[in-house]
Amino acid sequence: MLSVTDAAEIIFNLVKPLDDQQDIEIVDLLTASDRILANPISSQLDFPHWDNSAMDGYAVRYEDVQQANVEQPAILEIVEEIPAGYQPKTTIQPGQAARIFTGAVIPEGADTVVMQERTSREENRVFIQVAPQPHEFVRRKASYYQAGSQLLPAGIKLKAAEIAVLAAAQCPQVKVYRRPRVAIFSTGDELVTPDIPLQPGQIVDSNNYALATLVKESGAEPLLLGIVKDNPDVLRETIAYAIANADIVLSSGGVSVGEYDYVDKILEALAAKIHIRAVEMTPGKPLTVANFPNQNSAIYFGLPGNPVSALVTFWRFVQPAIKKLAGLAEGWEPKFIKVRSHDELRANGKRETYIWGRLNLVNGVYEFHKAGGSHNSGNLINLAQSNALAVLPIGQTLIAPGEEVQVLLIAGA
Repeated sequence: MLSVTDAAEIIFNLVKPLDDQQDIEIVDLLTASDRILANPISSQLDFPHWDNSAMDGYAVRYEDVQQANVEQPAILEIVEEIPAGYQPKTTIQPGQAARIFTGAVIPEGADTVVMQERTSREENRVFIQVAPQPHEFVRRKASYYQAGSQLLPAGIKLKAAEIAVLAAAQCPQVKVYRRPRVAIFSTGDELVTPDIPLQPGQIVDSNNYALATLVKESGAEPLLLGIVKDNPDVLRETIAYAIANADIVLSSGGVSVGEYDYVDKILEALAAKIHIRAVEMTPGKPLTVANFPNQNSAIYFGLPGNPVSALVTFWRFVQPAIKKLAGLAEGWEPKFIKVRSHDELRANGKRETYIWGRLNLVNGVYEFHKAGGSHNSGNLINLAQSNALAVLPIGQTLIAPGEEVQVLLIAGA
């Protein structure tokens, strides 16, 4: 049985980011939200495109106003008015100024803007009553970005700010990585879909729905294969189809040591290399991870059947794997932070233990609040609204209220 750290290292080393040309799509900017940029972006535009004003006021020569004050204001002739979008026609000469507005082009000859609140005006004369700093309120051409240099690197997720930058750089279309395909199915004769009235011994298959949602949240496309009964032939056919049509395969159930747990044997029959069979964690001990070196690059995750175990192993291992596969260069790793625990947290210390709950902001400090009710792998109910998992390492049995605890950020955090 592997430690969580060793299992994570094996899994993340197995994952190779998308990088082939067939993995790249061209999308319109308005549909690029949350996609991963596939190539670095540069622009032939400087930012700002030209010297422009950061204030409404007056464009002046600094040497004309450097001694100005209320008692002895600098008096300048207004020779032009420059709104945004207007190309100045006049070169500012000694003793002259131009009325200018925010974003407008700085005229030739001027090097400083005096904000209008520090002036007074009489007809075509402006009285500068406070000496500005040199080049004050002038946004210099190329001071934000110089044309030809890298504007955005590959491997980043496109959010509002990045899309705004691309729009400003006149990139109406961008190359992004395709979304990874993730096949999902559940195993077990006892499973039924939510629309079927339950009979004694039956269980509603919640894992398909939870995993499909998590896959979408991770930036991938779920390929839903439904419920597969405990029939080795059908299960083998499903797994073969899944590995041929998906980048990652997620099954839940059938990976323990029961008489009807067929997954590992079928994977071996399909020439899989099984890297992980169990992990020292609770919930989530039974975990199978395999790949198919002689066939394709698909990675198989056989998750536990218990719903909490399935979700915890997804958050710990699968979600980062999907993000890395999707081409995200940084930030795909699991996100851990240390916070204060509001509650007493207990574990038996034999395996790395994950306790679910919520991070709440209390007086400006994040606290972990343990979810109420029983904490076991079959109790899905109190997992709802959780946004963090407290992690107690092997050997630690108690964290007292007020003590620090490491938490893994999960969905909704």
